[in-house]
Amino acid sequence: MSENETARPKLLVVEDDYENQKFLQIFLKRKFDLEICDSSETFYEKLNETKFDIILMDISLRGKKDGFQLTREIREMPEYQNMPVVGLSAHAFQRDKDNAYKAGVDVFLTKPVQNDVLLETLVKTLEQKSGIKID
Repeated sequence: MSENETARPKLLVVEDDYENQKFLQIFLKRKFDLEICDSSETFYEKLNETKFDIILMDISLRGKKDGFQLTREIREMPEYQNMPVVGLSAHAFQRDKDNAYKAGVDVFLTKPVQNDVLLETLVKTLEQKSGIKID
Protein backbone atom coordinates (compact mmCIF):
# COMPACT_ATOMS: atom_id res chain seq x y z
CA MET A 1 0.00 0.00 0.00
CA SER A 2 1.41 3.41 -0.89
CA GLU A 3 1.80 6.29 1.57
CA ASN A 4 -1.21 8.11 0.08
CA GLU A 5 -3.44 5.06 0.28
CA THR A 6 -5.34 4.40 3.46
CA ALA A 7 -6.78 1.05 4.30
CA ARG A 8 -10.52 1.04 3.87
CA PRO A 9 -12.69 -0.83 6.36
CA LYS A 10 -13.60 -4.39 5.39
CA LEU A 11 -17.33 -4.95 4.93
CA LEU A 12 -18.98 -8.35 4.60
CA VAL A 13 -22.29 -8.14 2.73
CA VAL A 14 -24.56 -11.12 3.39
CA GLU A 15 -27.17 -10.97 0.60
CA ASP A 16 -28.64 -13.80 -1.45
CA ASP A 17 -30.26 -11.74 -4.22
CA TYR A 18 -27.87 -11.37 -7.17
CA GLU A 19 -29.22 -7.99 -8.31
CA ASN A 20 -28.92 -6.57 -4.80
CA GLN A 21 -25.38 -7.96 -4.56
CA LYS A 22 -24.32 -6.17 -7.73
CA PHE A 23 -25.90 -2.89 -6.69
CA LEU A 24 -24.39 -2.99 -3.20
CA GLN A 25 -20.98 -3.86 -4.60
CA ILE A 26 -20.98 -0.91 -7.00
CA PHE A 27 -22.39 1.50 -4.44
CA LEU A 28 -20.40 0.52 -1.33
CA LYS A 29 -16.97 -0.07 -2.87
CA ARG A 30 -16.38 3.69 -2.78
CA LYS A 31 -15.94 3.55 1.00
CA PHE A 32 -15.30 -0.10 1.82
CA ASP A 33 -13.27 -3.11 0.76
CA LEU A 34 -16.08 -5.58 0.49
CA GLU A 35 -16.79 -9.23 0.11
CA ILE A 36 -20.18 -10.72 -0.63
CA CYS A 37 -21.63 -14.03 0.43
CA ASP A 38 -25.07 -15.48 -0.19
CA SER A 39 -25.64 -18.21 2.42
CA SER A 40 -24.66 -19.44 5.87
CA GLU A 41 -22.14 -21.80 4.30
CA THR A 42 -20.30 -19.06 2.41
CA PHE A 43 -20.74 -16.70 5.38
CA TYR A 44 -18.57 -18.85 7.63
CA GLU A 45 -16.03 -19.43 4.85
CA LYS A 46 -15.62 -15.64 4.41
CA LEU A 47 -15.51 -15.05 8.17
CA ASN A 48 -12.70 -17.60 8.53
CA GLU A 49 -10.72 -16.16 5.59
CA THR A 50 -10.85 -12.44 6.42
CA LYS A 51 -11.08 -10.16 9.45
CA PHE A 52 -14.02 -7.87 8.72
CA ASP A 53 -14.76 -4.56 10.42
CA ILE A 54 -18.54 -4.58 9.86
CA ILE A 55 -21.29 -6.81 8.47
CA LEU A 56 -24.36 -5.85 6.42
CA MET A 57 -26.72 -8.77 7.11
CA ASP A 58 -29.78 -9.49 5.00
CA ILE A 59 -32.32 -11.17 7.25
CA SER A 60 -34.04 -13.38 4.65
CA LEU A 61 -31.55 -15.81 3.17
CA ARG A 62 -31.93 -18.98 1.17
CA GLY A 63 -30.65 -22.10 2.82
CA LYS A 64 -30.67 -23.53 6.30
CA LYS A 65 -30.06 -20.36 8.30
CA ASP A 66 -31.40 -16.83 8.09
CA GLY A 67 -29.74 -13.57 9.10
CA PHE A 68 -31.26 -13.72 12.60
CA GLN A 69 -29.62 -17.06 13.27
CA LEU A 70 -26.25 -16.03 11.81
CA THR A 71 -26.24 -12.88 13.92
CA ARG A 72 -27.11 -14.83 17.08
CA GLU A 73 -24.34 -17.33 16.34
CA ILE A 74 -21.61 -14.74 15.85
CA ARG A 75 -22.73 -12.84 18.96
CA GLU A 76 -21.98 -16.03 20.92
CA MET A 77 -18.38 -16.10 19.63
CA PRO A 78 -16.01 -13.95 21.73
CA GLU A 79 -14.10 -12.64 18.69
CA TYR A 80 -17.28 -11.34 17.03
CA GLN A 81 -19.36 -10.21 20.02
CA ASN A 82 -18.62 -6.54 19.39
CA MET A 83 -18.50 -6.56 15.59
CA PRO A 84 -20.93 -4.02 14.17
CA VAL A 85 -23.84 -5.68 12.37
CA VAL A 86 -26.39 -3.72 10.33
CA GLY A 87 -29.51 -5.76 9.59
CA LEU A 88 -31.34 -5.24 6.31
CA SER A 89 -34.71 -6.72 5.42
CA ALA A 90 -37.67 -6.32 3.12
CA HIS A 91 -39.84 -7.24 6.11
CA ALA A 92 -40.97 -4.05 7.80
CA PHE A 93 -43.16 -5.47 10.57
CA GLN A 94 -42.37 -4.48 14.14
CA ARG A 95 -41.82 -8.13 15.09
CA ASP A 96 -39.09 -8.39 12.42
CA LYS A 97 -37.38 -5.34 13.85
CA ASP A 98 -37.71 -6.71 17.40
CA ASN A 99 -36.34 -10.11 16.34
CA ALA A 100 -33.39 -8.46 14.60
CA TYR A 101 -32.44 -6.51 17.73
CA LYS A 102 -32.92 -9.62 19.90
CA ALA A 103 -30.59 -11.51 17.55
CA GLY A 104 -27.94 -8.84 18.08
CA VAL A 105 -27.97 -6.36 15.20
CA ASP A 106 -26.83 -2.86 16.08
CA VAL A 107 -29.09 -1.14 13.55
CA PHE A 108 -32.03 -2.45 11.51
CA LEU A 109 -32.99 -1.00 8.12
CA THR A 110 -35.82 -1.99 5.81
CA LYS A 111 -35.64 -2.32 2.03
CA PRO A 112 -35.87 -0.33 -0.04
CA VAL A 113 -33.40 1.93 1.73
CA GLN A 114 -32.05 5.17 0.27
CA ASN A 115 -28.40 4.93 -0.76
CA ASP A 116 -27.26 7.82 1.41
CA VAL A 117 -29.12 6.44 4.45
CA LEU A 118 -27.50 3.02 4.02
CA LEU A 119 -24.01 4.45 3.59
CA GLU A 120 -24.44 6.90 6.48
CA THR A 121 -25.73 4.11 8.74
CA LEU A 122 -22.80 1.82 7.94
CA VAL A 123 -20.25 4.60 8.50
CA LYS A 124 -21.89 5.84 11.72
CA THR A 125 -22.30 2.34 13.17
CA LEU A 126 -18.68 1.47 12.38
CA GLU A 127 -17.43 4.69 13.98
CA GLN A 128 -19.58 4.27 17.10
CA LYS A 129 -18.81 0.59 17.71
CA SER A 130 -15.22 0.36 16.50
CA GLY A 131 -13.88 3.89 16.49
CA ILE A 132 -12.94 3.47 12.82
CA LYS A 133 -13.24 6.74 10.90
CA ILE A 134 -14.01 6.80 7.19
CA ASP A 135 -13.24 9.72 4.91
